Amino acid sequence: MSQRSERRGIHVDQSELLCKKGCGYYGNAAWQGLCSKCWREEYQRARQRQIQEDWALAEKLQREEEAAYVSSHSSSQTQPPQSHSQPSLATFSKFEEKKTNEKTRKVTTVKKFFSPSSRTAPKKALVSRLRESHEGKTPSPSITRQSSIETDRASQDFLEFLKTLQKPGREIQKQSRAFIDSMGNKKDLSAEELSECVQDFYQGMSDRLLNHYKGSSEKVDRVMDQVEKYIMTRLYKSVFCPETSDDEKKDLATQRRIRALHWVTIQMLCVPVDEEIPEVSDSVVKAITDVIEMDSKRVPRDKLAFITSCSKHIFNAIRVTKNEPASADDFLPTLIYIVLKANPPRLQSNIQYITRFCNPSRLMTGEDGYYFTNLCCAVAFIEKLDAHSLNLSPEDFERYMSGQASPRRQDDPAAWLQSGSLFNPALSQIHQNLSVLSNLEKRQQQVMEGAQSLQTELAEWQDSVAREVQEILERYPLEIKSRASAIDAENVENDRLPPPLQPQVFAG
Repeated sequence: MSQRSERRGIHVDQSELLCKKGCGYYGNAAWQGLCSKCWREEYQRARQRQIQEDWALAEKLQREEEAAYVSSHSSSQTQPPQSHSQPSLATFSKFEEKKTNEKTRKVTTVKKFFSPSSRTAPKKALVSRLRESHEGKTPSPSITRQSSIETDRASQDFLEFLKTLQKPGREIQKQSRAFIDSMGNKKDLSAEELSECVQDFYQGMSDRLLNHYKGSSEKVDRVMDQVEKYIMTRLYKSVFCPETSDDEKKDLATQRRIRALHWVTIQMLCVPVDEEIPEVSDSVVKAITDVIEMDSKRVPRDKLAFITSCSKHIFNAIRVTKNEPASADDFLPTLIYIVLKANPPRLQSNIQYITRFCNPSRLMTGEDGYYFTNLCCAVAFIEKLDAHSLNLSPEDFERYMSGQASPRRQDDPAAWLQSGSLFNPALSQIHQNLSVLSNLEKRQQQVMEGAQSLQTELAEWQDSVAREVQEILERYPLEIKSRASAIDAENVENDRLPPPLQPQVFAG
């Protein structure tokens, strides 16, 4: 691996995170560096240009069709036979009627295609579809699917919240339900068009709330948070990673890319984090958990909350390591490191989902918007990561990417595990466990050697005691003497003993 004396690190100027239009809001890589407001304006202008070009094409085709009709009409008038004039006129009249109907149908189709009202299915179509479902025909899965527990809870919470608003709450509920019903008929729209519908609803609802609350943005934000939670929980399955988008392909490509970069070390990214410190290691694990848990939430605001929590854990890890407040230049490399270690599921789909359907005010300002913008920058950096970014030679980079070599692998396996513990918590835990087992093995060996030594000493002590006893017995043999008789025993051989004492009584 190429080692150089200077390491540039990853530096992103804070001005690069802002909208390229200079409006002061945070931009987004998915919006070509624009904020959501400027992106919608550009998107609408581009769509208007496309509509105008399509109208011009339709008018051109119409003129060509009219010219062809005029030429065919002039050619029919030059036919000389008089006897066949009546059938010829009848045939031409049918032809003219057919061409007129065809032209009217084409023009009407073009007008309907570019009409704004064509996107919203009429209420009669929805009513007829509901009637068909009641009559036993095959219904649409999105209409008849069983509500999940989370959907029911969100609906109940939304109703409880609207009760506190009284009169405006009933209107908000009516409009929200009508919007959800209308979105059920727009499955064939592209992801950008679905996003446009949701953002238009947000904008209209926000304008009405601002008018009602006399410009109180705090109350409007509180209501819009609940509206977003209710709507996106109900629409999640139909708008998250829709079939009309390529989000799933991007997810797989990003996962493969991160897996291929598993060899990237914390030193290559110049991450100012020391995972040997317990508090830092704990913060890193929490940050990884948060960025993975983001996929389990349905509401864009909840996904943003996990991104914010992950970022705060990163700042804490940097602060503890450096014993000083973390800077923005330290944050982005650490966030890239966390994403590489976590490899979050459906990362691109989650980013696109937040981009398309989150309340735009959250993405343009505040800490949520700042952290989300940095996450988009981190993913973009990972996609474009090369040898120059990691301060490596192109040859080493290609060898590491192909798996022919690894910067972690060294001649000594223990040294490899030690180096691996710097960027992988699992390897760090394995290294610690092996160290503990090695110490236990040494201690067990010492205990076994002590037990064997004790057993040998006991055997030698037993033999020495037996020898000493034997020597004493040989030196001082045991003599057994006869047992002496009791004093009051019958003594036949000795009659000279005095008689026994008798008790005497004295008169007092």
